Amino acid sequence: MRIRRHQAESHESHTGIDLAPMLDFVTNLLIFFIITAVFVKEVSLDVTRPQGEMNEQEPDDPSKAAIPISILMDGTIWVDNREVDVRAVRANVERIKAVRPKAGVLIVADQNAPTGIVVDVIDAARLANVYNITFSTGQ
Repeated sequence: MRIRRHQAESHESHTGIDLAPMLDFVTNLLIFFIITAVFVKEVSLDVTRPQGEMNEQEPDDPSKAAIPISILMDGTIWVDNREVDVRAVRANVERIKAVRPKAGVLIVADQNAPTGIVVDVIDAARLANVYNITFSTGQ
């Protein structure tokens, strides 16, 4: 009996897992995800960062003095020491820009100021043809 058992085991074929269908499936998935991937173009905002220490002196030419815009934590906007609505920022910047044509904008935003309002103020300044925008944080 022992001999038969040995012979029966030798005739059995060793079966394993066939990997070819799995490799085909994985390849098809890879091709599918490559074809259907959405390539998103990142939108960014150019920011000129200060190069060194800032001094608090007034500029020699008053027409170059920055237009101060303060954004408080509750979303209140102050343009040139006057409280304004976000929709009136562009008009106020244009009014001051008419008097001081070389003026830039200094945005002083509180750390907890709503980001959407900060972006709206930046957009309003850009629409008022001011491209010299400087950022600072409230103390």
